[in-house]
Amino acid sequence: MEEHKTVNFMRLLSDDSTHSTVSSDSCEYYQTEIFDLLPSIQASRPEQSRKPSEAYQDGPVPGEESVSGHLSSGPRDKAPTQPLRNMVICIQGKRSARERRKMQISESWRRSQSINRKRVWAQIGGALSGLLPWQHTLHAIEGRFGVGVKAYFVFLRYLVHLNLLHCVLICGFILGPTIFYGSSKSSEPLKFGGNDSVLDFFLGSGYLDRSPVFYGFYTRGSLNMQCLNTPLLYLAGILTILFLSLILVVRRTTVGYKHTWMLGKRYSMNVSYKIFCGWDFTIQDPAAAALKHSFIRNDLKLFLEEQSFSRREAQRTLGQRVRLYLLRFFLNLLVLALLGGAFYLIYFATKTSQDVIGHHWLVSLVLEYLPPIAISFINLLLPHIFRKISSFEDYSFTMQVNATLVRSIFLKLASLGIYLFFIFKTTKKPHAVQCLENLFGREMYKLCIFNFLTAFCNAFFLNYPRKLLHEKYPSSFLARLWGKQRFLVPFNVLDLVYSQTVSWVGVFYCPLLPLIEAVTLMATFYIQKFSVLRCCVAEQRMFRGSSSSVLFHFMLLLGLLMAAATLGLNLYQPEGTHMSSCGPFGNGQSVFNVTGVCVDSLPGPAQSTLRYLASSAFALPLILAEILILTSYVSRGRANQKAIERLKEMLVMSSSDKRFLVKQHTTMLRRQRNPCRVRPATIEENQPLTPSHEN
Repeated sequence: MEEHKTVNFMRLLSDDSTHSTVSSDSCEYYQTEIFDLLPSIQASRPEQSRKPSEAYQDGPVPGEESVSGHLSSGPRDKAPTQPLRNMVICIQGKRSARERRKMQISESWRRSQSINRKRVWAQIGGALSGLLPWQHTLHAIEGRFGVGVKAYFVFLRYLVHLNLLHCVLICGFILGPTIFYGSSKSSEPLKFGGNDSVLDFFLGSGYLDRSPVFYGFYTRGSLNMQCLNTPLLYLAGILTILFLSLILVVRRTTVGYKHTWMLGKRYSMNVSYKIFCGWDFTIQDPAAAALKHSFIRNDLKLFLEEQSFSRREAQRTLGQRVRLYLLRFFLNLLVLALLGGAFYLIYFATKTSQDVIGHHWLVSLVLEYLPPIAISFINLLLPHIFRKISSFEDYSFTMQVNATLVRSIFLKLASLGIYLFFIFKTTKKPHAVQCLENLFGREMYKLCIFNFLTAFCNAFFLNYPRKLLHEKYPSSFLARLWGKQRFLVPFNVLDLVYSQTVSWVGVFYCPLLPLIEAVTLMATFYIQKFSVLRCCVAEQRMFRGSSSSVLFHFMLLLGLLMAAATLGLNLYQPEGTHMSSCGPFGNGQSVFNVTGVCVDSLPGPAQSTLRYLASSAFALPLILAEILILTSYVSRGRANQKAIERLKEMLVMSSSDKRFLVKQHTTMLRRQRNPCRVRPATIEENQPLTPSHEN
């Protein structure tokens, strides 16, 4: 029996070799062998990592297996432009090649159409983004101060869009039907005169008290059907505003939390990322570029400080820990004492502002604005005191910022809550004012106006003179005492959250408050733009939370829940304790009376369905549905976590494959430069490729 003979193929050196199907097939064989040798393939198929003798012990010969494996995969169409009649394959192979060409043409057409659609949508998105308000201003701020300060203005623009959406809902549900169908006050035209004055626009009284700004204007008119009347439209508009705001705020909070979770402790950024990927390529100003250098340097310093703080914290003795805990305990008592004093100051200002009769108009104006003045003074002073207190508690810098923010959040929301409590307490007493809902809305109106006046005075009467003092007299004692003005992103965002919370709380009593809030926010944008570009310098120490808005949107969510709780306390009061008899729910009517009449007028199945949805029997299936939804989301979260782990492993194996391929390529180059084998006899040019047999 004749021995198996080794066959060696040589590549031609002529031009025909570039079109040879044999050479391309041999290249494909090499790629297949390399693919099987990759570390990722070896790891995924450990059973194939056996020795060749074991692998082929019961199988065919290696040469025959490779050839048969190649033939079993079907004929390959190496030249799609080559006519089928010139291809030396069988009829079935030509049919398969024709089908593959059709599929390739269809796939390429789909791919080109998809690319064109993506390109068109990208162009449309770029054009629409250029139409967004203040886009060029945001680019200028980002170019000089980076994305941290820009995040504040983007958040402000988001609140403007949110309030404009509220204005559309109010016009559709409340203002439009009331004006079109009229009300009981429509017989008297709304005029400015008599006892009205300019101060009414600051106090919300007189002309504004009779206008559509406040609750008392919206009484029943010609639109007085059982299920389509002014009270139901008013309630539906307010509930739609709160529900839509809840959806939008929760969506932005969850999206931000998802990114924070993805980049949390398990996927933290290391020092190499801070060095090689920490540059902000949108910076154009040389001074801002130098400042960004200091940002990266300070961030590295902060990282080293946190590492050293962790080491010092681990080395503390028992006595040092006891002294530190006692110090923190007394400092927290000091914080609680400051909060108690602030709440008492709000109570004193609210009680004093109730007696404004018999004074000069200027004194009356100051007394009317005494609660907003007290709240703004507290919110301006105490957060800076909290920041100083946190520096003595021996926390890390990140923990100091978080402790200051948590205390400031509690201060702002609690001060507003205490003020609402005092307002409700005073309005339940007998009062000379006919419409007490208008009185409550007037207080929210004054808070909104005074917040805007505070921002205006802070920019033009405090920050700008401070900047001029530093420019003209930089070495003066007062300039060195004040220091340079910094734009503190967290505290400014807290002011925006507080202002939006006031708007949500007062929208039931002052329906046009979102419109006023949108106008004041637009003006605040230009005021803060002037303050940032002209008066402020960027913070030298980077704030970690400026790149993530999860905390700020969570604060916004707390403000929305406070507004919903305030509305619930007003609507679900016991019978006979309603605040007054004005507005859409006046004349002894309430939410239960109006909705009850509407439900009674519906058909029987609809009544049964609505009463079942409002009963406690619906709570059990609702809780079960929530449990199922939460379980599905938790399962999806765990599946996503496993997918992330697999993707991380794939990245690691991909890097291993790259190193392996580079190593193989280096080995091939070395063999070509220094051949260690005797090359076979060279075949003459243009000689057909023939096998050479070795006996």
